[in-house]
Amino acid sequence: MPCDVHQHVWPPQFTDLLRTRRTPPRLDGWTLHLPGEPPYAVDPADHDLTARTELARSDGLDRALICLSSPLGVEFLPPAEAVPLLDAFHEGALALPAPFGVWAAPCLSARTPGPASVARLLRRGCAGLQLPATALLDATGWSRCAPLLDAAEDLDRPLFVHPGPAPPAPPGSPPWWPALAPYLQQLHAAWFAFRAFGRPRHPRLRVCFAALAGLAPLHGERLAARGGRDRGRVDPGVFYDTSSYGTRAVDAVVRAVGIDAVVSGSDRPYAVPDVPDLGAAAVHALRTANPARLLGPA
Repeated sequence: MPCDVHQHVWPPQFTDLLRTRRTPPRLDGWTLHLPGEPPYAVDPADHDLTARTELARSDGLDRALICLSSPLGVEFLPPAEAVPLLDAFHEGALALPAPFGVWAAPCLSARTPGPASVARLLRRGCAGLQLPATALLDATGWSRCAPLLDAAEDLDRPLFVHPGPAPPAPPGSPPWWPALAPYLQQLHAAWFAFRAFGRPRHPRLRVCFAALAGLAPLHGERLAARGGRDRGRVDPGVFYDTSSYGTRAVDAVVRAVGIDAVVSGSDRPYAVPDVPDLGAAAVHALRTANPARLLGPA
């Protein structure tokens, strides 16, 4: 059952609401405005549901999981603004035809994020819980999100950690700056915070970090040199999606955490799927066997 755990599609009702906004995140036609990034010209074809369904099927996928684009910052908007956008996203994504599925994205701006809404979305068919890395950067973040994680753990659903909003880029920065600097820094911090604070609180939770956690698993030697005592420990409940990385990076992470920990995630339409040149058995593990272990019973 080949699976891509990381794609993005905006349902029409979601884009319609983004166009009604007067402050970021907002769409002006098909130009996206975010606080920390330059205006981005969205290709309408990337969110054409018929075209994307055909593309997923031509990729040979039996399952393609749609993520809310967390860099938009929707989860952190005031509840009165966030909830209608989140409802529109989930309603549209849950109605998509096969092979699409969806991750559940909660509102995080309430004083206490509500686990009941997460449980409700998971029972409706969402594959698991998605949180922005910016919500999980330290002990406080993991503690604040603990009720949401408990809801996922109780229902045997995984967590997907995706980059969150980027701060304003330094003057003169190239367009790729957010994806290469703050996004990866967020994932690094969330990965180390999970090891230190998240895993002790959630021993049964399966977790997948986008973009190979920004290559955080390769820092084992530095961790050991700076006082970490578990450099060689591999957590069997932690997975890494391959989005935007190719053979060399995937091979390096496999050497650090093992082939069983890496899953196929393309980040389409922002990146084209890159099948690592690691042999047929490895590709089967990335596309089929490992996603099945991450997602658990359908």
